[in-house]
Amino acid sequence: MAREELTRLTGNGNGECGQGDCPNLYRTGRGSFVVQGDVFNGFIPPEGEGLVEIPESLLREAFNALGW
Repeated sequence: MAREELTRLTGNGNGECGQGDCPNLYRTGRGSFVVQGDVFNGFIPPEGEGLVEIPESLLREAFNALGW
């Protein structure tokens, strides 16, 4: 799925990753979520999965965007 197909729920495009554009939270057309953030190396996830670390403020912003 291309980034253009996702609904961005957070951020203004300036991000917190230097020249990158993260962290952010996106919603897919299927109602699932895509998280963009710093890689978290606290443990090794199952094959085919990954871990990212995002700040609490990002989730609060996304919940607000969804009206939750």
